[in-house]
Amino acid sequence: MSLSTAVSGTSRRGFDPRMHSGHRLRSTSRLVYFTISHRYRLKGRLHPCIAPSETGVINGKVLTGLTNAQLENLDMIEGAEYERKTVEVVLTDTSEKMQVAAFIWANKDDPDMYGEWDFEEWKRLYMEKFIEASKKFIEWKKNPNGRTREEFEKFVHEDPPMA
Repeated sequence: MSLSTAVSGTSRRGFDPRMHSGHRLRSTSRLVYFTISHRYRLKGRLHPCIAPSETGVINGKVLTGLTNAQLENLDMIEGAEYERKTVEVVLTDTSEKMQVAAFIWANKDDPDMYGEWDFEEWKRLYMEKFIEASKKFIEWKKNPNGRTREEFEKFVHEDPPMA
């Protein structure tokens, strides 16, 4: 079965969302925008979150041709803090609307959500560590060796500030 999922914040050069699962997904991607959503920063996290908003618009990509196993990898990486929901997106090249799966932050009232997430800042400060964390997660999935998923949660958190 082939599925489509939306990945927010990845429409800029320098980050390939198909690497998010720690290996290149065999899929194609198209630029889209989400409506009625906002991409927030998260205190102490390497990644942003999407939450409903009356007026928000988010640019991102739709990955098509994902297998169930690839979508399972994305589900595991995103974790329980996200809910996979069907949302409507608009393709930027054709204005065609389509229904896709997107990872929405489960706690829409989370006090750790704030402001507008900035891709260029994220790329400069956190992309390398985020990709490293994704690779470590996939390595763990292949061989957990008695370690729990929670041990790898720390990789998606920012380093503590230096005193």
